[in-house]
Amino acid sequence: MAELHDLKPAPGSRRNRKRVGRGPGSGTGKTAGRGQKGAGARSGTTAKPGFEGGQMPLQRRIPKRGFKNFRRVEYQVVNVRDLAGLEGEVTPETLKAAGLVASLRRPVKVLGDGDPGSALSVSAHAFSKSARAKIEAAGGSATVLGGGREKAGRNETAAAPES
Repeated sequence: MAELHDLKPAPGSRRNRKRVGRGPGSGTGKTAGRGQKGAGARSGTTAKPGFEGGQMPLQRRIPKRGFKNFRRVEYQVVNVRDLAGLEGEVTPETLKAAGLVASLRRPVKVLGDGDPGSALSVSAHAFSKSARAKIEAAGGSATVLGGGREKAGRNETAAAPES
C-alpha cells in the first residue's frame, strides 16, 4: 500500500513558476510581460473588479428589473397531509425530528393540501385559512407561534390611549 511519503505528483503536472524580467533570452525580459506604457505597466496599480478600461462595464450595461424585498420572510412549508403520520403535539421541533423541515431558524407555515387524519395540536409560525379549518375540523387546534413577521393592514394604527 502507498504511504504518504511515497506520493508524487503526476509527471508533467507541476511546472516551475515564470520568472519575468530576467533578460532578453528568457522571452519575458525588458517589460516583463506588462507591455509598453500605461497604468498596467506601472507598479502598485490594480484595476477594480469589473473595471473594463473605461468602457462601460457589463454590470452597468445590462438592464435592471424588479425589486428584492429585504424584509421578505421565507417560510418552510408543510402541508396538512404531511402531518398525518405524526401524533400528539406538533411543533417545529417535532417537524424537524420527522424530517419535514430543514431548520429551526426559519419560520414554519402549514398549508391546507391534504387531510390531517387525526386530531392534532399544531404549533407553527403561520397557517393558511384552509389548513386551520382542516385541523380544527378534525378536532385539533392550530396555535400561532411568535417569530414570524405578522402581516399588518395598510391602514392599521396603534390604538391611542383615550383621555
